Amino acid sequence: MGFEIERDQFDDDDYERFSEKLGRSIAALEHMLRRPGFGVGPTTVGAELELHLVGEDGHPAPVNRAVLAAALDDRVTLEINRYNIEINTSPFPLAGRPFDAMAAELAGTLAITRAAARDHGADLVMIGVLPTLTFDDLRSSSLTNSCRYRALSAGIRRFRGEPATVRIEGTDVIDVTTDDVTFEGANTSFQVHLRVLPEQFARTFNAAQIATAFVLAVSANSPIFLGRRLWDETRVALFRQAVEDRCSTHEGDWRPSRVSFGHGWVRSSASELFAESVALHPPLLPQCSEDEDPEVVALGGGVPPLRELRLHHGTVWRWNRAVYDHAIGGHLRIEMRALPAGPTIRDMVANAALAIGLTVALSEHADALVTRMTFGQARRSFYDAARFGLAADLLWPTERAPSPRMCSPMELAPQLLPLARAGLLSSGVAEDEVDAWLGIVAERIRRGVTGAVWQRRLYEALAAEVPREAAAHALLRRYRELSDAGEPISTWPER
Repeated sequence: MGFEIERDQFDDDDYERFSEKLGRSIAALEHMLRRPGFGVGPTTVGAELELHLVGEDGHPAPVNRAVLAAALDDRVTLEINRYNIEINTSPFPLAGRPFDAMAAELAGTLAITRAAARDHGADLVMIGVLPTLTFDDLRSSSLTNSCRYRALSAGIRRFRGEPATVRIEGTDVIDVTTDDVTFEGANTSFQVHLRVLPEQFARTFNAAQIATAFVLAVSANSPIFLGRRLWDETRVALFRQAVEDRCSTHEGDWRPSRVSFGHGWVRSSASELFAESVALHPPLLPQCSEDEDPEVVALGGGVPPLRELRLHHGTVWRWNRAVYDHAIGGHLRIEMRALPAGPTIRDMVANAALAIGLTVALSEHADALVTRMTFGQARRSFYDAARFGLAADLLWPTERAPSPRMCSPMELAPQLLPLARAGLLSSGVAEDEVDAWLGIVAERIRRGVTGAVWQRRLYEALAAEVPREAAAHALLRRYRELSDAGEPISTWPER
């Protein structure tokens, strides 16, 4: 959910004070990152899982506050729409058996949350985009009643000054307008966190950027929205347009989107990404804290919370995002935000293992890799992966010129799966755990099926027999049966 705030209306003085504090926060962060020993600690991994709440009829169930109250678990939080909820895991040391631990905690928290949901006539679905959503489910009335989300919606409307257009071209086309951010709630993701030492941040972040296209291509799970067959990972196109704060005038052509893959390789420090957020994007939630001046705290050897910077940075949605956390003496993380929810816990944790292992392995050679592929080429691969999934044409850096070369995810898998395995083993992950989790991905690739492929095939078969709305509901019923059974997508029957 991000930080809750106490107000949803702001004046010019609020924006001015907030902007001034952002500048001092950047200076404080840069000072801490130069401090010997800052951010030192074990490499850890964690995750956030966003979920849809649905009723027995398969329609969204707007009961997230009631479910939150019934769950009585601080790992469960609200999300943007009233039928969205999120569960969070603990951080786990990467050395050892982190993915087994992650899967076990997700299963436990999911069971608690599901029991709370069923007390209110609802259930949970792990899926990137809920296929049974209708336009009525995306109106302003679906927005979760919180100051944060009301202020976010108002802030985006303030800068955009006009309704947003959502246009996505896939097998079908969708072209609609909306005046609220509730279209974002159509998306649910599985966000993976990796703690990184400050001196290793630049090369690890660049490695994550390179790895993401392949990982997304073999993990896609969001092909159907409003009855249309769109991208394999429709979330990527939809999220960008759902929170668009640019207007359709000339100004909107050159201002960068708040949702992006990024704007270039990190050169030397995580502070570049925070400074970029401050420089390129106006504040949406300018609530200032009463915390002591962050620059004074940092210069005095302390670790300030940097609440304003974290609040602002949380409204700039890069698909891989730098995270500053003042907990346990202060540290940095990379938040990998491109992966969808579902289809099962086993699939999601396998995706996390692939993403972490590949990032760690590539980070050892990141300085060379960024000379063999431009940032624009990495960005192109990311969007191609989101649109076409296993059928994408990905660009991959090579030692021999001309680099990069174009290949499919299937062609890359024999090279990248062993690389991910080596990255995990070098981090101290138990060998049998590595092989078990990466084996799930390998079987998925061998069979040529992702959640997106499975959904699209079944939806098309059903839509040939019944109207689109009925097909979407039949698809979701079957998906829920198989998802709840817990076996990986590679084992699912076609119908």
